Amino acid sequence: MTTEGSQRRKEILDVLSVSTIPLSGTELAKKFGISRQIIVQDIALLRAENRNILSTNKGYLLFQSHADDRCCKTVIMVKHSAEDILSEMATIVELGGRMLNVSIDHDLYGQIQADLVINDMADAREFVTRMQSSHSLPLNTLTGDYHYHTISAPSERVLELIKKELLEKEILIPIGTRPL
Repeated sequence: MTTEGSQRRKEILDVLSVSTIPLSGTELAKKFGISRQIIVQDIALLRAENRNILSTNKGYLLFQSHADDRCCKTVIMVKHSAEDILSEMATIVELGGRMLNVSIDHDLYGQIQADLVINDMADAREFVTRMQSSHSLPLNTLTGDYHYHTISAPSERVLELIKKELLEKEILIPIGTRPL
C-alpha cells in the first residue's frame, strides 16, 4: 500500500516532469498544502532514489536530457570578474549554447558544483539580477575568478564558435595555460 509521503513524492515528480521552468520549494509547498521544509525533505528522498532533480537558483527542475546535451557537451575553464558574468552567459546562449553548471576547485573542500541551467538571455539576465541583489558572492570569488562551466550545444561547430568568442573576450583559459 502506498503511503501519503510516497504518493506525494510521486506527484512532485509528475509536476516537475511537465514543468519547463524551475519550481521553487515555496511554490511546490503551496501546491501540495505542506511546508517548504517537507518539500526539501521530499526532494532529498527523491534524489536518494537517483531521481535527477536539479536545484537551481530559481527552484527545482527535473533534469531531462535534451538532444544537444547528448550530442555535444564540454567543460571549459574561464576567468573573469562578477562584472563579466552577463557577457560570458550572453556569448554562450546567443551562439546557441547552454550553460549547465558552474564549478570550482577549492583548496579545502575540493570540487564544488552548482547547477545553473542558463538556456537563453532571459535566464542570464535573471541570474545576474538575483546575483546583484544577493548578499552572497559568486563561486569564482573563492578561487581568484577561475572556475569551470559545463556547456552544451547542438553541434561541435557551435561549441568551437563559443570557445573562440570567449577566447577573444579573454574569458576562456586556453588549454595548456591553466594554472596549477
